[in-house]
Amino acid sequence: MNIIFMGTPDFAVPCLKALIDSGENVTAVFTQPDKPKGRGYKLAPPPVKEVALTHNIPVYQPLSLKKGEDAELALKVINELSPDLIIVVAYGKILPKAVLDAPKYYCINVHASLLPKYRGAGPIQWSVLNGEKITGVTTMLMAEGIDTGDMLLSKSLEIGENETASELHDRLSVLGAETLLDTVKAVKLGSVTPIPQNESESCHAPMLTKAMCPIDFSKTAQEIHNQIRGLSSYPCASAILDGKRLKIYRSEIVKNLRSDKLPGTIVQSKDFTVVCGDGACIRFTEIQAEGGKRMSAEDYLRGRSVSEDTVLV
Repeated sequence: MNIIFMGTPDFAVPCLKALIDSGENVTAVFTQPDKPKGRGYKLAPPPVKEVALTHNIPVYQPLSLKKGEDAELALKVINELSPDLIIVVAYGKILPKAVLDAPKYYCINVHASLLPKYRGAGPIQWSVLNGEKITGVTTMLMAEGIDTGDMLLSKSLEIGENETASELHDRLSVLGAETLLDTVKAVKLGSVTPIPQNESESCHAPMLTKAMCPIDFSKTAQEIHNQIRGLSSYPCASAILDGKRLKIYRSEIVKNLRSDKLPGTIVQSKDFTVVCGDGACIRFTEIQAEGGKRMSAEDYLRGRSVSEDTVLV
């Protein structure tokens, strides 16, 4: 099958590699333009572009697929390539109807949730933020709405008790590649059975913002633990310690320990244990002080003492 692949970040890389390794004919890759990165703000290619160039696959980076000269040229290239399938994985651009209608068979998207739950830009993070125990990957036919197309295949996995969104991201990217290959196989066999999404079960997973970072210690330990896991490593949960911001990347709920002290109070300074609004306690295990480096809480406490009964806000 002739396949055009559209994707940009690390999450999309296993899918592209799986298509290449399985012998599919990926005729072109569309990805976001190179962007400034690092201290020197040098232009850096998206991860998907790097993989494509390694395999001598032509790469196109239009600013838009919806309007302007870029969009016209992109549509011309797509039509000239006559794809059987267009596969989209975290591309980051909305596809117009002309592109959706271009392939002989389908325009297929790989989405990191069990649709119709968590449509939108942040499905992995929101599944953790909301304390889900199970999530997965769904392939679907692309429609003009956001993640509203008919579902094709899905695979699920359990979310670990202390697993962060970044760790879950990596596992789901591998699961996405497996699901995609099974979907392409089903298309070849003619056994694809699109299933409409149940709108009553849908929910949205919007982009994360820095406004979500400050921890409200009046919440339960589980809610705070989910916040830390879900925002790790961006934009990262935070608290104020001695007037300075402290980023918290990892945590764990302390079993069988409760306190009636004010929420946010450090009750065990030796290992950074803090009481939450429900009286349960949470332990910070990986942090970053303002102006410092990311490190384990244990290493941080070797360099400075934190008094018990100090209150974080």
